Amino acid sequence: MNDILFQPISINGLELKNRIYMPAMHMNMARKYEVTDQLLAFYAERAKGGAGMISVGYATVDERSGNPGNIGAHQDAFIPGLARLAAVIKENGARAAVQLNHAGRYNHSMLMGGKRPVAPSAIASRLTREEPQELDQEGIEQAIAAFAAAAGRVKQAGFDAVEILAGTGYLISSFLSPLTNRRSDQYGGSFENRARFGLEVIAAVRKVVGPVYPLIVRMNGNEFMQGGDSREDLQRFAQLLEQAGVDALCINVGWHEARVPQIVTEVPRGIYSYLARGIKKRVSIPVIASHRINDPAIARKMLVDGDCDLVAIGRALIADPQFPEKARQGREQEIIHCVACGQGCFDNLFRMQAVECLCNPQAGHELERTIRRSAAPRKVLVIGGGPAGMSAAIAAAEQGHRVRLFEQGDQLGGQLHLAGAPPGREEFTVLAADLEQQLHLLGVQVFLGQAVDQAVLATQQPDLVVLATGGEPIRPNIPGVELPQVVQAWDLLAGRAEVGRRVVVIGGGAVGVETALMLAEEGTLSGEALKFLLVHGAEPPEELYRLATKGIRQVTLVEMLDELGRNFGRTTRWGMLLDVEKAGITTLTETAVKAIRPEGVLLQKDGAEQLLEADSVVLAVGTRSSNELERVLQVRGIPYKLVGDASRPAMVFDAVHQGFMAAMAVSMPDT
Repeated sequence: MNDILFQPISINGLELKNRIYMPAMHMNMARKYEVTDQLLAFYAERAKGGAGMISVGYATVDERSGNPGNIGAHQDAFIPGLARLAAVIKENGARAAVQLNHAGRYNHSMLMGGKRPVAPSAIASRLTREEPQELDQEGIEQAIAAFAAAAGRVKQAGFDAVEILAGTGYLISSFLSPLTNRRSDQYGGSFENRARFGLEVIAAVRKVVGPVYPLIVRMNGNEFMQGGDSREDLQRFAQLLEQAGVDALCINVGWHEARVPQIVTEVPRGIYSYLARGIKKRVSIPVIASHRINDPAIARKMLVDGDCDLVAIGRALIADPQFPEKARQGREQEIIHCVACGQGCFDNLFRMQAVECLCNPQAGHELERTIRRSAAPRKVLVIGGGPAGMSAAIAAAEQGHRVRLFEQGDQLGGQLHLAGAPPGREEFTVLAADLEQQLHLLGVQVFLGQAVDQAVLATQQPDLVVLATGGEPIRPNIPGVELPQVVQAWDLLAGRAEVGRRVVVIGGGAVGVETALMLAEEGTLSGEALKFLLVHGAEPPEELYRLATKGIRQVTLVEMLDELGRNFGRTTRWGMLLDVEKAGITTLTETAVKAIRPEGVLLQKDGAEQLLEADSVVLAVGTRSSNELERVLQVRGIPYKLVGDASRPAMVFDAVHQGFMAAMAVSMPDT
């Protein structure tokens, strides 16, 4: 096969069948450190999907290195569970590795039964706000020994390789960084001293696992931390790791505290491959590139360009476990692409829940959400072609039901197109196209531009209806809301409305923030223009930054509550609010709109009124369900399921999952 993505490669004698490496991601599916059936089923699907190697974890090395939701590797009692996990991955066609890590100052005493986290120096992180305990010499020696002992357990359990996490702000990288290492002994001060702890961990691990056992390190290519290690420092560290006997390097980006976006939708696909390239030029061992690689074309280009030897594809395999096989078989148009929303993966971790996925309702539910062909196919009518309706139609068709989907608009996707309109959110429109492709592959009959009424119901005679008619924007009862300069955010996002130079957006939820950002983006330099002007020295860098972030409009965002973006997931919210700040959007919280006038908006804050001049006013005050057909279905006695915004306005994640579950219920005898 000529496809570079599927050429085999060896790591210290271990042959991988292709260049796709699924990196370790915390799934929060372990229970009291023990491997669960849920975790086994999750990784079995990814192994069947064709990845060359799967790294699981991270796994703990001692009781202060993680929490009970992590996979345990710090006691012999966990070896049987580890062995089951290694076996299920290998039996389904992939090589298996475990990532070992010590969270250091990123751990929290609440998760460790009151024990304080440990670190090279007593410097609190911005994440936990908790001052860690500084490790003494004995503590350092114990941590090094713990890594080595855990690696021995990994090998004993039957894994093909072990990976050490030496980045992301965890213990090893916090020793390496001058930002968090203020020690004056042999583990602090000079670069060589700061690197000592990590190198001693590697030496101890190598001694335990032996010379021919693959040892991988995941490290930062850039910390994105002011006052931390430079890219040059990290490249030097990579060279030291190779000299210490490391067999491959997986290049990560950023610490958890870093303010540079790393994993969210606005991060361009494959943008951080330059960091892997910089390290690959300095070492001779295989280098694995990471972050926002969600399409085979991106992965191939990185390999062909020599940026890396393998590609780490993580969340894209949560979204579509069959990603590798579809690419290998020339079925790339069938891939469901990760949209990097974080709604089901990272946001769930903050809620102490197991990982799920917006794009894939079965992720994390492989045991109980198995698609089976129905013994008695039924006639299913799906009304509404948004994410909930498409998800329902796909799942029903996969079970063998006869499915027809009616959408009164001229395209499928519904609010995915609105979500994908703001800058950096285009992946949502990709999801709309991916779901539409699935409908086509499954033979679902789709009728566009056709509303469903009693006559259509009489003609179709469905056994069950999935009502996914979505919602509509709320028009608030504000004096002046009928003025011509007032438009709905939905119309603006859909390109059906225009606004002037001075714009007030009423409503600081997700839609309001996204709309404000889209308006603020207009008139800024494009990436192409910015590169041209920068390369040719046309303007000073600070002026180029201003031109790239400040547009032609004066945008003000007004919210009654005390903060913006409450209905964003935590993963997305912080980045969106940073973008609001950088774009120069004026934000007014705890502010009420009293009236809209031809000359502007009358506001009230702390009892005082103020007239804010504006050319246009955009309404983004929420959504109400649109489900008028429900009464018709009840009168006619047609069984139905109400999903998505038609049931209750919520996030895209909820719509996709509700649609899937409604379809799963079609085959149940009580529907």
